[in-house]
Amino acid sequence: MSADMLKLGCMVLALLLLVKGSLGQLNTCGRAPLNNRIVGGQSASAGAWPWQVSLHSPVTSGHFCGGSLINKDWVMTAAHCFESIGTSGLVVYLGKQTQVGVNRNQITRSVTKIIRHPMYNSITYDNDITLLLLSSSVTFTNYIRPVCLAGQGSSFPSGTQCWITGWGNIASGVWLPSPGVLQETQVPVISRTQCDKLLGPGVITNNMICAGLLQGGKDTCQGDSGGPMVTKQGAVWIQAGITSWGIGCANRNSPGVYTMVSQYQTWITSIIKTNLPGFVGFPAVGSESDRVVSADMMRSGCVALALLLFVKGSFCQLNVCGRATLNNRIVGGHSATSGAWPWQVSLHTLSSGSHFCGGSLINNLWVITAAHCFESFSDPSDLVVYLGRETQEGYNPNEISRGVTKIVNHPKYDTETKNNDITLLRLSRTVTFTNYIRPVCLAGQGSSFVSGTRCWITGWGDINSGVWLPSPGVLQEVAVPLVSRSVCTKLLQPRAITQNMICAGFLEGGKDTCQGDSGGPMVTKQGAIWIQSGITSWGVGCAQPGLPGVYTMVSQYQAWISSLIKTNLPGFVRIPSAG
Repeated sequence: MSADMLKLGCMVLALLLLVKGSLGQLNTCGRAPLNNRIVGGQSASAGAWPWQVSLHSPVTSGHFCGGSLINKDWVMTAAHCFESIGTSGLVVYLGKQTQVGVNRNQITRSVTKIIRHPMYNSITYDNDITLLLLSSSVTFTNYIRPVCLAGQGSSFPSGTQCWITGWGNIASGVWLPSPGVLQETQVPVISRTQCDKLLGPGVITNNMICAGLLQGGKDTCQGDSGGPMVTKQGAVWIQAGITSWGIGCANRNSPGVYTMVSQYQTWITSIIKTNLPGFVGFPAVGSESDRVVSADMMRSGCVALALLLFVKGSFCQLNVCGRATLNNRIVGGHSATSGAWPWQVSLHTLSSGSHFCGGSLINNLWVITAAHCFESFSDPSDLVVYLGRETQEGYNPNEISRGVTKIVNHPKYDTETKNNDITLLRLSRTVTFTNYIRPVCLAGQGSSFVSGTRCWITGWGDINSGVWLPSPGVLQEVAVPLVSRSVCTKLLQPRAITQNMICAGFLEGGKDTCQGDSGGPMVTKQGAIWIQSGITSWGVGCAQPGLPGVYTMVSQYQAWISSLIKTNLPGFVRIPSAG
């Protein structure tokens, strides 16, 4: 990838999920086993909000702000809480229910690092976010566990119900009465345009999200700052906001303002680096005017990333996708063992009865492939998808087939340049996962692809230009290194290598995809997980010296994919930058 792309703020989103860390967090974060469900709030039951922390300092002689546990070592809070407070004497209480008396599920940690966002503005409260590094890791319990964080590009429609929690004042200037039980209340999200009108033109930046009742009565207040605003998807709680500022507390037509967590995935991951928090995309629904995410942000390729992981689907997919149980490890390739690449599919037409392109299973109902495979073909009823297939001839005991009900080509696919060469196929009915049939994980928006990274390409295509794969047509596999965009551009000019493409191959030639491999996956491994980074798209010849293959960069399309699939989303995993 070019240096420009590596610097791209979009990495944000993706920013995200370092597999080894993120899978662990996504199996843990946002789950409150003891939660069966401020100003105008009620007392929370013990363990209802296990990520909630209380920050104490000798400067304030007690609790001064809230925060949320986001992994075993880090707490997230508001930057304005630390305008005059340092690490000396700072104590983080976790598992706390009351500010007075015994809390038998409570533990404490000191803080070794306070990292305020470098662009925090103490006047406007823009970028009001801070990370605290705990003195030692915490062990998760039913009363202490991390919250999931909204991923870059998440969209929170007006009216989305969120919960706010804290030990702050119960009205302006009115302290929470002893014993100071953690308070909770529910408030709806208010669109940015409406909030801006209510609180004053231009004060609500793209990094803020508003919530509250227009009639007033429920709100966060002094002492709640830094605490979480969360919303629920399925069984999982996602933090959408950090309590930041407001005009008074719970006043009519004066909603509370929260730091929009989804804007900071890149920054958070650039600091934490390992054992990342679980980032989960909150899906966009409702009309364009109701969306809290700005139009500019929605148009940004960054949302891709995000746009992301619908929890109910993503948790399931991230526990399943990219795992090739039977994989112990084209042109210049060799035969793959049965089940080695359980997401690989073979596309056939009923009219010809033969294979014409590859593809990959990305959840139990959708396949991803290349748009150029469908330039002269648009009838889904003539299409058959084979899954669990090993050979093109003979008996495949682990194989099933599905029809297709929908062919969705990318609306900006260019037949000449092959830009946006990506298509989704909706299967006629769901598939049941086995060791031989299961989905691949997809590279999330902002993933970083370093030149030389070893990737695997698979398919039933020609084994050389014009040379068919010999009978019985066993699925072929070969490993190739990524080639940087700058090198690839020089080698393949005048053909354009766009930001939506990624190149791979040996400069000396000899190993490559070829005709018939189109639409198939290029994957790389992170830990035990296989992640699809590319879709076989085009090349100049097959395996020619100095002519790498070109692949559609999957990470650029997370927003588009999730906007179509909507539920039970694929598992998107960010490939982090190295070095």
